[in-house]
Amino acid sequence: MEAPRSIEWPRGRAVPPPAGGDHTLEQALAEVGDGAFAVAEDGRVRFWNRAAERILGWTAREVLERPCCEILEGIDGDGNRFCSRSCHLMSPVQRRESVQHVEMQTRTKAGRAAWLDIHVFELSPAAGGDALTVHLFRDVTATRALLELLRNRLRAPETSSNGASPLTRRESEIVRLLATGANTKVLAERLHVSPATVRNHVQNIFTKLGVHSRLEAVAWANRHRLG
Repeated sequence: MEAPRSIEWPRGRAVPPPAGGDHTLEQALAEVGDGAFAVAEDGRVRFWNRAAERILGWTAREVLERPCCEILEGIDGDGNRFCSRSCHLMSPVQRRESVQHVEMQTRTKAGRAAWLDIHVFELSPAAGGDALTVHLFRDVTATRALLELLRNRLRAPETSSNGASPLTRRESEIVRLLATGANTKVLAERLHVSPATVRNHVQNIFTKLGVHSRLEAVAWANRHRLG
């Protein structure tokens, strides 16, 4: 496979989208759906594509020739500063060490917190030019929020203080039947109670387990080998 050719972007100029069919590397980066920017060895931004403008709100005119650490001001998941003049991403790339991807939190121009998933690549310098480090990134803010929501909803109480299940014998029986796919009507018939009584039991189970659906209750049962 042919390696990416060396390229050099003019200082302080954004690369326009391609006009024709033959895409060069810089033209492909200009129109790709992911955010993309290139940083020179001095840490200054040399390229900033349209998707980066859309995701972060900064235009190419506002960021070109500025240190990228001043734009992103990224932090890690523990709130520690990620971006600095001695970049955590550029240093290993320049040492020819592999950087698959990292996630960091930044803020858009409007001040909205955003999590970015970033892949980093180094391009060899063109004749008389600088080596460039290309950053491809996606906004994963919504994905992280969804995963956290799922973790919280599935984080059921493991046991009560005496090590027993938080459910009564009847509630445990209902959860086992839910795991078989039984609906409210089937549960009522099996337990010889009314559908309203079944619904009350199910709601009590949700409250005790800290779940919000029958599917989550079944997941709890599977984790605790309730069956």
